[in-house]
Amino acid sequence: MRKFFKVGTFNLLNLALPDQRYYERIYNQDQFRRKVEWTSYQLKVLNGDIVGFQEVFHPEALEQVVAATGIYDKANILVSDRPEDEGPAVALLSRFPVSDVDVIHNFPPSALLDVDEMRVPITKFSRPVLRAKLRISDDLSVTVFVAHLKSKRPKLPDNVSNPHNPRESCKGEARSLIIRAAEATALRHLLLDTLEGTDYPVIAVGDFNDDVGAVTSRILTGSEPWRNLKLEQKQSLWDVHLYNVKDIQARQSYNDVYYTHLHNGHYDSLDHILVSQEFVRQNPRRLGYVEYVRVFNDHLIDDTLSDDRVPYWASDHGQVIATIQLEKGIPGVW
Repeated sequence: MRKFFKVGTFNLLNLALPDQRYYERIYNQDQFRRKVEWTSYQLKVLNGDIVGFQEVFHPEALEQVVAATGIYDKANILVSDRPEDEGPAVALLSRFPVSDVDVIHNFPPSALLDVDEMRVPITKFSRPVLRAKLRISDDLSVTVFVAHLKSKRPKLPDNVSNPHNPRESCKGEARSLIIRAAEATALRHLLLDTLEGTDYPVIAVGDFNDDVGAVTSRILTGSEPWRNLKLEQKQSLWDVHLYNVKDIQARQSYNDVYYTHLHNGHYDSLDHILVSQEFVRQNPRRLGYVEYVRVFNDHLIDDTLSDDRVPYWASDHGQVIATIQLEKGIPGVW
């Protein structure tokens, strides 16, 4: 009988097969071997029952990583489509049976944005979203979304000769932010389609490329109810709110060392796990609760303080894993 399960997110940093091009680069056989060894070790230590991945160029490479762990013999591996620019895909590893799966390219029509009646011409995800329904037990299923939103890297036109030009750089960052905000809005609408009016648990994982307090992150979670609202109004908002496991862990511990990426001395949390109210301890009707969250970030290096660098076969992101304790009384669980 299962008493808990673990869910994680893992940006793999360009997981590609050897001798095949990705971003104008190629791994040789030795480089790929090192990549598989490091990644499979890290995945084995995580030991997640559900793990969302980002930056998968070739499904066969992910299959080799999973096989090398030796702990996922009967697990399901789902990989979304690669985007039109031949960039990387997202993927999902699950020890639980999969009852339904979708790869979502286009924004829901309800999520399309306009500003002063001018339509924002962004209508699809830069990297298709993966949505899967997993059966934890005969009487408990959960829908998991895996996403990788647009990065903060400045989006520059091809005719820009100097990418470090501060005028062009600020416009490039604004373009990336607009895309990421549009993607967050579209993903929020997809989440609402599953959350609204149900007691059905939802988990969203991925590299959302923004800190927990950023506007795009708040778009994804929604706002918590104002304390003076009537109970019925609060309940309708709690129904569709998502909770970041970083915030849950912070409320349970005095120490906060949650960062998953380093850039120019900035310690950022870009990789997130969001859960619906069904997995929040304060909910009296919960199905379980987030018990503990770990961030595996010891391999990251602050290159403003050290001449050391993260090896090319390692990820430049930390990995996040959350343990969800299930409540007694769920058939097939306890």
